[in-house]
Amino acid sequence: MSDKSPRQGMTQKSSKSIKEKRADKRDKATAASDAAKAATVKKK
Repeated sequence: MSDKSPRQGMTQKSSKSIKEKRADKRDKATAASDAAKAATVKKK
């Protein structure tokens, strides 16, 4: 029987790795919290 495992060249790589997605999510969360802090500081 022939080997039916997927070949390296045939597999499609996702657009972003999991680490990159996590980094983007972390950056967005920190940016949102920084904006909220800046808004509260300006009101005082």
